[in-house]
Amino acid sequence: MLKCWGIHTKKSVAALLATMMLTVSGGTAMAVEKDTTIKNVIILIPDGMANDATALARWYKGSSLTLDSMASGMVRTHSADAPIADSAPAGTAFATGHKSHTGYVGVLPDEATMPGQQPIAAGDAKKPVASILEASKLAGKSTGIIATSEIMHATPADFTAHYPDRKNYDALSMQQAYNGVDVVLGGGGKFLEPAGRKDGQDLIAQIKDQGYDFVTTPEGLKNSTSSKLWGSFSPEALAYDLDRDASKEPSLAEMTTKAIDVLSKNDKGFFLMVEGSKVDWAAHANDPTGIISDVLSFDDAVKVALDYAKQNQNTVVVAVTDHGNGGLTIGSSDTTSNYDKTPLASFIDPLKKAKLTGEGLESKLNADRSNIKEVLSTYFGITDLSDEEVKTIKDAKEGSMNYAVGPIISKRANIGWTTGGHTGGDVVLYTYAPNGDRPSGVIDNTDVNKYMTRVLGLDLDTVSKQLFVPAKAAFEAKGAKFTADTKVITVTKGSNKLELPVYKNIATLNGKNSTLNGVVVFNGVDYFVPQQAIDLIQ
Repeated sequence: MLKCWGIHTKKSVAALLATMMLTVSGGTAMAVEKDTTIKNVIILIPDGMANDATALARWYKGSSLTLDSMASGMVRTHSADAPIADSAPAGTAFATGHKSHTGYVGVLPDEATMPGQQPIAAGDAKKPVASILEASKLAGKSTGIIATSEIMHATPADFTAHYPDRKNYDALSMQQAYNGVDVVLGGGGKFLEPAGRKDGQDLIAQIKDQGYDFVTTPEGLKNSTSSKLWGSFSPEALAYDLDRDASKEPSLAEMTTKAIDVLSKNDKGFFLMVEGSKVDWAAHANDPTGIISDVLSFDDAVKVALDYAKQNQNTVVVAVTDHGNGGLTIGSSDTTSNYDKTPLASFIDPLKKAKLTGEGLESKLNADRSNIKEVLSTYFGITDLSDEEVKTIKDAKEGSMNYAVGPIISKRANIGWTTGGHTGGDVVLYTYAPNGDRPSGVIDNTDVNKYMTRVLGLDLDTVSKQLFVPAKAAFEAKGAKFTADTKVITVTKGSNKLELPVYKNIATLNGKNSTLNGVVVFNGVDYFVPQQAIDLIQ
């Protein structure tokens, strides 16, 4: 019996082995169908998920995770110039197949100093490169992104925008609004409003003008019948699932279900990215309840995707974190001498008592935080707070309560941590493919992208050349005059005047608007435009 093959397998092999069987994870045999065509890819990213997080969530749940049946390999997570990656370059690797630099979203790095990395070619630093989502769109597929963070946060932005600073929400969200994504679901509503933007633009109005059904409640999400759907369910990030008010915010699984329902109506297929964003945030805070909450919520979303893929038989599912975080361990310095005699209950029972995450707990404290002991007893089952722990909670900054409470419950549950930052180890790769064509072994994070683009038959290098032409040189080569500021490119030649608003997909030639197949990008240094824009000047 032939085992699953690795990243470089060609589609033609599946046809040649049509009568043979492949062994997939869990030992289940699956026939390779001669005419299996992969039309859809769903990638789900539990941001910052440590390897021990799945084990902890599994013990807490008391049964297997959906992820367990999909494990197929490991992934190296380093960026272009650091062994420990920031989410922006880590997500860029998944989205574009290129490693990048800390904080860089969808653009090439300016340094590539890690072993095995090729030097950056002259003129390529910070240059935008196409994502698999953008290539899928150009291939006629429907596309979508989902996140429990603000939708313009690093990972969802990596697939839909380009700028060498993940903090530039104005630039990233403007590109997202004009990049032709069919389904956008998550948080970050305040960054779409004039008051929450440095540019003062009303992006919600512009999103609606483009034909999106803009919804803000689970009921609105459920009732929408639009093929273009934008759901914004919180001013900033959504709540941890354990803290979530189901009447105000949908679960990650519910958003995934709706996105698949909308996107799957396209006969040419779809690409969908789903991020469980706050696994990472809980790890930064060393908050095990937040991690368990959102690993289990993420696993529910994986089940939605996997169930669809198994029924559809034309869909590949990939689940992989972008990096580890926190150095989470089941076992701490307190179990050094008795680790093999410490019962499971000593780890899990303290966590089971928590009814909220540290973040959710903050809303239960009164203004002067004089009810700390009562709140911790009621919502965490902790009745033995020390004076030092009470002071830590009382002094916690607004919005940072999980950083105070996380270590307190961790100590009682014998959960260890090595850091409050990201970690550089390999992470588990989870995959499903109806024809058994799955990556195996230890691969690079850029190989995850190469696998997804291969099964969809996409060529990102060609798409990059179509979407990101250096504008000044290209227009001047046509004898045109090029001027630009941070808001608009203006090109004149003879009686023709072309205006290209930055970060949008609009071209105005002699007062007449047309829609481009990609957005205009300014990377802080140079301007890049789709070839379609260049072709408008004769």
